[in-house]
Amino acid sequence: MIPALVDELTALRPDVVIHSGLRRSRALAQPVAARLALSPITLPQWQERHFGAWEGETWNAVYRATSNAMDGMVDDPDGFRPGETGETTAELIARIRMALQELPDCGRVAIVSHGGPIAVSRMLLAGGSPSGLAAMIIPPGTFVVIDN
Repeated sequence: MIPALVDELTALRPDVVIHSGLRRSRALAQPVAARLALSPITLPQWQERHFGAWEGETWNAVYRATSNAMDGMVDDPDGFRPGETGETTAELIARIRMALQELPDCGRVAIVSHGGPIAVSRMLLAGGSPSGLAAMIIPPGTFVVIDN
């Protein structure tokens, strides 16, 4: 999967390659940047949402343990903390809003990130609301092009 994504992202010819610094984003960003003779930029603002005690668990395991508690991420975006100490949806949105505002203004930017930040970026750029976030999540190993 990664070699095909490297080919597809390289073909887009980004002027800048940004990644979250986490291993799975770095594994894609580094070869794309290398092929384009760029130095990838690590920006932790693009890391996945912090899920507290749910970190590392599958969604199925969280659901089995908590029933529909994860619905709080949408139902209570300002107050619900996944895994009791995780990042609220409102905090994630504020972090990604700032990250988008701080993007370099230098042509096409490739951001190699994670499901939550990608969904929030798409929601913010489309003028949507937190209730529509689930529909903005893209499948793992895919990418979306946003012309802004």
